[in-house]
Amino acid sequence: MSSDLGKAIHKKRILIAPLDWGLGHATRCIPIIRLFLQAGHEVIIASGGEQLTLLKNEFPGIQTVFLKGYNISYARSKRWLVLKILLQVPKILLSIRSEHSWLKKTIDELNIDIVISDNRFGLYAKQIPSVFITHQLCIQAPYNWLQNFIQKVNYKFINRFNECWLPDYESGFNVSGDLAHPKKLPLTPLKYLGILSRFQMHEIVEVKYDYLAILSGPEPQRTLLEKKLLSIASQLNGNMLMLRGKPGSNEKISSPANCTVVNHLSVALMQQAFEQSEYIISRSGYTTVMEILSMQKKSLLIPTLGQTEQEYLARHLTEQGLCYCCNQDDDLIYHINRIHNYHYRFPVLAQSTLPQVVNDFLIRFL
Repeated sequence: MSSDLGKAIHKKRILIAPLDWGLGHATRCIPIIRLFLQAGHEVIIASGGEQLTLLKNEFPGIQTVFLKGYNISYARSKRWLVLKILLQVPKILLSIRSEHSWLKKTIDELNIDIVISDNRFGLYAKQIPSVFITHQLCIQAPYNWLQNFIQKVNYKFINRFNECWLPDYESGFNVSGDLAHPKKLPLTPLKYLGILSRFQMHEIVEVKYDYLAILSGPEPQRTLLEKKLLSIASQLNGNMLMLRGKPGSNEKISSPANCTVVNHLSVALMQQAFEQSEYIISRSGYTTVMEILSMQKKSLLIPTLGQTEQEYLARHLTEQGLCYCCNQDDDLIYHINRIHNYHYRFPVLAQSTLPQVVNDFLIRFL
C-alpha cells in the first residue's frame, strides 16, 4: 500500500502538527507519519512539549519545528470546569490566529507541500492543500445551546480545510457514536479512516501483568488519578504496570511492591505491555480507546472528570459491551473486582482505509 503512494505522486514535504491536549493527538499521528515515510515522502513534525518528545523518540532524526501549544488547563473540580474552559476561549482564539500566521511563514521557509493538522484550527492555508483530523464533529457540552454554538464554531474552522479525516468507521459499527456521526455535517469533504492504532495484533503471549494502568491527559487530573491508583495498588489481587505518560521524564516515584512504575515506553515496548496485560485501566480518551479495541483488550475506563467527550465515549462503549467504566471518585477497588466477571463483546474490525484516503488525496490535490 505504501508503494502505491510512492508511485502515485512525487516526493512531497509534509508538515504534520498534533494538538497539545494530552498525548493522544500525537500518538494517533504515528501511523500517518509512518505511511508517508514508507512511501518516500519527507515529514516535518510541528509540536512542542511532551508531544514533540514522544514523536522525536519514535522517529529519531526526523525534522521537527517548535510550535507553541494551546496550553489549556483544567479545574480540579467538575463544578468549575466549564467556566474555566470558557474563560480560556480568548486565549485559544489568539493561539489559533498566531499559529495561522506562523504557518504562512513556515510554508515559505520550509517549502511545505501539504499540511496535516490534528485538531489545530489555525493550520489551514490557501496556497497548499490542508487536512484537518478530528473525531469530534459534534463536541459534547453540558447544555444544548452551548453544544450547538460550539458546533457552529467548529464547522467554521473545519470548512477552511480541503478535507477532514475522521479516525472511525463511516457506517455500521463505529467507535465514536454521535461525536463523528452527527446529523448535521460540515461542508468540507469527510473521509473516514477506520481505527488508527500504533499496534498490530500478534499471537497470544503469556500474561505478565494483571493490570496495565495508562495515565494521560491534562493536569491536575492526570496526577489525581495517578495518586488514587497508587493508593489502592497494594490492595489489588495481582500486579500492576503503571505507565505515567511522561515522555522525557526521569522522575522516580515510590510504589507498592506489586506495582511497577515507568514514565514512558516506546511503541514496541508499549505493544508488548498491552500483550502481556490481562486488563487495561485508563482514561476514555479516544486514541487510547482505539488502541484498546485494536488489541481486543478488556478494559476499565475512567473518564477525565468533567471532560464531556470522555464521559460520552465511556457510556457509548459500555452500552455496546466494549468496556466497563466508572467515575474517578468511585470506589475503584470495587469496580476493578467487578471487571473480572464482566462480559466483554469485541467486534471484528475492518481494515483501516488510511492508505487509500491518503493516496486519493495526493492524486486529487497534487
